[in-house]
Amino acid sequence: MRHMKTGMLCLISVIALTACEKRGNGEFSKTLKNVNVIDESNLNDIMLTVADPNEAVTYFQKATQDNPDRLDLQRGLGTSLLRAKRATEAAVIWAKITKHPEATNDDQISYANALVRQGEWKKAEKVLDGVPPTFENFERYRLEAIIADTNKEWNKADSFYQTAVGLTTTPGSVLNNWGFSKLTRGDYDEAERLFGEAITYDPSLFTAKNNMILARGARKNYTLPIIQVTQTERAQLLHTMALTAIKQGDVEIGKTLLEEAIETHPQHFEAAIRSLRTLES
Repeated sequence: MRHMKTGMLCLISVIALTACEKRGNGEFSKTLKNVNVIDESNLNDIMLTVADPNEAVTYFQKATQDNPDRLDLQRGLGTSLLRAKRATEAAVIWAKITKHPEATNDDQISYANALVRQGEWKKAEKVLDGVPPTFENFERYRLEAIIADTNKEWNKADSFYQTAVGLTTTPGSVLNNWGFSKLTRGDYDEAERLFGEAITYDPSLFTAKNNMILARGARKNYTLPIIQVTQTERAQLLHTMALTAIKQGDVEIGKTLLEEAIETHPQHFEAAIRSLRTLES
């Protein structure tokens, strides 16, 4: 009896397995396809964030050739081209995307971003004008601010920068841009304040640190601010301050700062050495 039960269980198992195979081929294929989509989605995310930009471009170029109707892959290609600093090519891709029936306001903004990157200010402005005013996000106002700056529409630029800052949790770069705008207008106190604020959000933002030195130097304040810097950064900032002093006629102060920069740098500081030799020749 025991052998009969065991045999019967085996037979049921075989019949059930056969039935599953007959019924489940389609379901298995569907499941496998879903897994592939998930894997592809993860790979796409990696390519858009941490992968080498040019490798990402190659990946999305092949992907769009294999799947020309996939809008998400077109977007991936456009984004990767911008990451690779290939704005002209990116603008072509984003222009194509914006003509797609399923294009969004974000696609228009990405197109405007590509145009700004290649200096097509008027065209970028026109593209942004086509985005409904009710559509608000950080990238939109960041671009609006840059364009207003270029047009020397200072009040509009300040308003757009302020709005952009309020729409992100990481405003370091846009605060730096705003500070540089103030610097070019000659508002050195406000420029320094904005650079300082940018650094509080992103202590690694060396551009803001260097710009702060320019703002202080423009007022003939040749002392380093109290900010977090590495030894190499300190030497570079002293070099910037020295050149600012020399440009404003304070040659001896500049010479002293160059000597301090050379002494401070942990390695051979060729740029500062060359500047000092030029000054002494």
